[in-house]
Amino acid sequence: MSDSVDDLDRWARGLEIMKRVNGWDHPGEAPGEFFGITVEHLFAEIWARDVLSVRDRRLLLLGLLVGQSLDDALRVQLDTALRTGELTPTELREVVVFLTYYAGWPRGTRLNEQVEELIERASGTGPAD
Repeated sequence: MSDSVDDLDRWARGLEIMKRVNGWDHPGEAPGEFFGITVEHLFAEIWARDVLSVRDRRLLLLGLLVGQSLDDALRVQLDTALRTGELTPTELREVVVFLTYYAGWPRGTRLNEQVEELIERASGTGPAD
């Protein structure tokens, strides 16, 4: 990463958007070029575009992650969507119904389990991790 003001602004913007999208702070610059490209391009440029909202992008990402069976990343996105208020429990349940018809019943069943466990945990009525 260059030390110009524009690069530092893009870096800070990328880290802030990454935090919003993933729901956690990154402890600082990770080694390797991949992390820098991710922060400065994916988050500071792509997620920062104003044509779609972060919520819209998250819904698209949820569909993609369900379709590709990427449960670890899906868990992060579901949790962040609920904690930030981007999606309510009712909306998450509607996502399950909708995606089940496109991703298939087995994937929909797994998604439903993830969503219900998350909602229980968030409401304080279910078991903690």
